[in-house]
Amino acid sequence: MAIGHFPQALKDMMKQKGDTLAKVGRAAHVDGSQIGKIIKGSRKPSKPVMHAAALHYDDGQLYIAAAAEVTGGASVPWLSGADLHPSSAYIKTIEEIREAEEALLKLPITKHSEQLTDRERGQIKGALLEQIEAITALTHNVAVQCRKYGFSYLGLWSEHRSEMASKHYLK
Repeated sequence: MAIGHFPQALKDMMKQKGDTLAKVGRAAHVDGSQIGKIIKGSRKPSKPVMHAAALHYDDGQLYIAAAAEVTGGASVPWLSGADLHPSSAYIKTIEEIREAEEALLKLPITKHSEQLTDRERGQIKGALLEQIEAITALTHNVAVQCRKYGFSYLGLWSEHRSEMASKHYLK
């Protein structure tokens, strides 16, 4: 069994914090050997274990990895090969937002699907991919800035959800 998104993120987080398998196991309400098996890839992490470990560390990388694990990849990937220094993430985010905006401004949004040419469909697909790149950059920027300034990743999302609920965007 290959190591998935969450096991690698958990391994990275444990190394970063200097935590033992036993400590993480206690936080995740399982035996430390279970955590070891998850990290080695011989046991799939359960949703309760991912949830408890993500809550324990309250770090964007783990939440992002858990989302990838649960959705099979229909989520923001953690960019382990990118320069995630807070300044770099900030600059890259601005660049990606601008590229997404440029692509959006060129879209033929007044046409129905059946009226689109192949070129226009390609343009729409390209704009969607630019938006996904911007979402990825924004998500990483939030995660690394939370780390830098000590904000709760989950706390910010909770505040956001409360605001969306107060505006009746959520039921």
